[in-house]
Amino acid sequence: MNTQIHRLYEIGKKDNRLILGLMSGTSLDGLDIALCRIHGSGRSIKLDLLHFVTKPYDDAFRTRVREVFAKRHIDQQILCGLHAYIGKVHAELVNVTLAEWAIQSQDIDLIASHGQTVYHAPQSLTQDRSLPNSTLQIGDADHIAVGTGIITVSDFRQKQIAAGGEGAPLAAYGDHLLYTDSRETRILLNIGGISNFTLLPKQGSTRQAFATDIGPGNTLMNQYMFKYLGKEMDEDGKVAASGSIQQDLLDLLLEEEFLKLAFPKTTGPELFNLSYLSRKAGDTYKKRAHEDVMATLNAFSARTIVDGIRQVAKDVDDTTVYISGGGLQNRTLIDNIKKELPPHVRTDSMASLGMDPDAKEACLFALLANETVAGEPSHVSNIKDSPAVCMGKISFPQ
Repeated sequence: MNTQIHRLYEIGKKDNRLILGLMSGTSLDGLDIALCRIHGSGRSIKLDLLHFVTKPYDDAFRTRVREVFAKRHIDQQILCGLHAYIGKVHAELVNVTLAEWAIQSQDIDLIASHGQTVYHAPQSLTQDRSLPNSTLQIGDADHIAVGTGIITVSDFRQKQIAAGGEGAPLAAYGDHLLYTDSRETRILLNIGGISNFTLLPKQGSTRQAFATDIGPGNTLMNQYMFKYLGKEMDEDGKVAASGSIQQDLLDLLLEEEFLKLAFPKTTGPELFNLSYLSRKAGDTYKKRAHEDVMATLNAFSARTIVDGIRQVAKDVDDTTVYISGGGLQNRTLIDNIKKELPPHVRTDSMASLGMDPDAKEACLFALLANETVAGEPSHVSNIKDSPAVCMGKISFPQ
């Protein structure tokens, strides 16, 4: 037997596994690295977060990725090169981090790498029925495996699409196993570039769990800040807080067919970007103060999130929304969400469930890798409109 396959077999038989989850989001702020000790699999699974860090990307990295990110027309040579380049960068960041934590690579069982999404193209978004649902994450896992010496599981979204899904969001698989509760219905809201949530009906409910994208999270605000104010983000929502919501502009932004589609659904920055702002408002937004536009974009994200939560919580008495993702740091956005939610819906941070809100996505991919080597599809067979599959491709270091 190939020694690497034998090693994988032995990892799958272990009672617990040490898995390094890697997540790189659409904000391009950096690589999230979460070291998880995962016990068991399926409904008996337990995840302990041992270490977490975000290794920031430099401006040169962001500039290269933006050459291909969410664009229909690109230079294929750059895309091809970036696939290897990102894999090498991620391997280097893993090696630096393990050294800082004084952990040897041979002590890590698996790396779970999400990669860097550069295009998301479900038929529901493209309206092109001649091509199947598709999505593309780059950052070659063979480069990660060879560069670190650690077996790497990657490209999780392709199996979900091949089995009939749209490739996003995948959070339902891990959320369902880790956070379903007997006392309350939970909505796990993640505010990244795109906002999404997982609905977890309390145990005994006849409703099914599901995950869905909602609409824009930080992406429109980040893009506006970068283009017009030369900053990566609106830190703490300070710019938005200093402006006034433009109701006429907000009404135009809310006139979008995607926002009316039933859950679950998926979208991306391919729809919600600065071109979206121009399509809805023409050039009129350019005549407004930056603070007012930012206040309106902030309100737009908050409104779509609240409308989504209202839909799924309207007939449920005991509901808590647990928030994670970069948007949790945007105080203005969180305030806008809280003041619009119905009284029976509570809000809290994922921290109250024992999970670092910034680490959650990286941890969930570590969990998916664990299910790939030690789980089985039946563990996630009760999630609405999500195929019951174990996801990920396996790259050996030799």
